[in-house]
Amino acid sequence: MADQVAVSHDVSKLVEKIKDIKIAMMTTIEHGNELHSRPMYTTEPEEDGTLWFFTEKDSQKVDEVQQDRHINLGYSDPSANTYVAITGTAQVVTDRAKIKELWNESLRGWFPNGSDDPNIALLRVTIDKGEFWDTPSSTLLRAYAYVKAVVTGERDQPSPDRQSVVIPS
Repeated sequence: MADQVAVSHDVSKLVEKIKDIKIAMMTTIEHGNELHSRPMYTTEPEEDGTLWFFTEKDSQKVDEVQQDRHINLGYSDPSANTYVAITGTAQVVTDRAKIKELWNESLRGWFPNGSDDPNIALLRVTIDKGEFWDTPSSTLLRAYAYVKAVVTGERDQPSPDRQSVVIPS
């Protein structure tokens, strides 16, 4: 039987799930057909779901995004059993005012010249679709799922608050 997954148009659910997870695995398309993933630091997500990442203008990921704007982001917080997958489109932004607005001094390790570094760019990600799995780590819930599977032969079906597809409106 196929999974029954709730669909929502409330992107704030995704933002809430990832707001405290700072590192995402960003996957772009390399050479037209190969996937290329790397960890990226996410600045504070905007309420509308827009995600921002600092990068270098001359980086490989910028070249890849300019060839194909489709990207995937994977967020996980195993300690909270929270997992989020986002499909979106990326755009390279070199707006100096936006760079200064989003600048955080902890980024200086990657950009020693600060927010005025001429090689800084931003990747602006617009969410096309996202999916989250938010499974409580409760021993009781896992025991319930196990007993249900053994007794009935059925697996636990997450409720919409634990698994949902989000498609921004």
